[in-house]
Amino acid sequence: MAKIKVAIAAFNGIRPFHLSVPCAVFGEAAGAEPLFDVRVCAVEPGELRSQIGFTIGTRYGLRELERAQIVVVPSWRDTGESAPLPLLAALRRAHRRGALIVGLCLGAYVLAEAGLLDGHRATTHWRWTELFAQRYPRVQVDPGVLYVDEGDVLTSAGTAAGIDCCLHVVRKQFGAETANRIARTLVVPPHRQGSQAQYIEQPVSSTARVGPLAKTLDWAAHHLDATHSLDSLAAKALMSRRSFTRHFRQHTGTTVGQWLLGQRLALAQRLLETTAQPVEQIAERAGFGSALSMRQHFGVAFNTTPSLYRREFRGA
Repeated sequence: MAKIKVAIAAFNGIRPFHLSVPCAVFGEAAGAEPLFDVRVCAVEPGELRSQIGFTIGTRYGLRELERAQIVVVPSWRDTGESAPLPLLAALRRAHRRGALIVGLCLGAYVLAEAGLLDGHRATTHWRWTELFAQRYPRVQVDPGVLYVDEGDVLTSAGTAAGIDCCLHVVRKQFGAETANRIARTLVVPPHRQGSQAQYIEQPVSSTARVGPLAKTLDWAAHHLDATHSLDSLAAKALMSRRSFTRHFRQHTGTTVGQWLLGQRLALAQRLLETTAQPVEQIAERAGFGSALSMRQHFGVAFNTTPSLYRREFRGA
């Protein structure tokens, strides 16, 4: 199987973490061989210097952006500085050719400046969404989500949300099982819905990972075929409804209903990819109740049907 070519734009002043995210996700082999041909492409001439001082040498330039099937702008160095015109032109040409364009963190500013986000939803780091909305009024900015998938253009929030966005791209290309294998290798969560809040009030502590909340969510994730509600999960955790709601939001960044739906969709994806079970049986195992309900949720989340999803990804 031919590798998908990924071009990652690098520039003077780039933060090492931002550059490493797409390199790590797309450069990781999900099986015996890597699935992507990853090339770091300089958008400026000469040797590049990272934000902390070390240099980056690459033999690839903007021409690789125009040849790639996926183009990633992993960030940008300054919201007050315009991206180079040759980079903007190369992004437009790649987009017209049909490449998938991804802007991580402040990379959304570059995509917006290139005009690729006009009329689309987008997000960026929560600190810079207000300025983004002022500068690009033709873009529908969503400041509260991890990433936004508009089909041929994707944008993500800052730092670790870029990992979620890149794993989402892997999932789109090769399915949930492949994305999960890469996530396990990188020791990161295998699936976080793009609609999850990008700013979580407090990170998950070691206590939360082993406490009643974590134990309850782990139990619920292994019993998705049962009926769950906020009240039933709070009772399982031996917590009041109010306390459970507060702790759940603090440690997951989403609501109980959104979390359950995400878990059920992820399980349905895995079963469609790895088993020959009928859609009706998968819908029951995943807790959708009926095949019709699962089809409706698949249509909203993935713009496809379970049968078409299985046909596309079963052999990938």
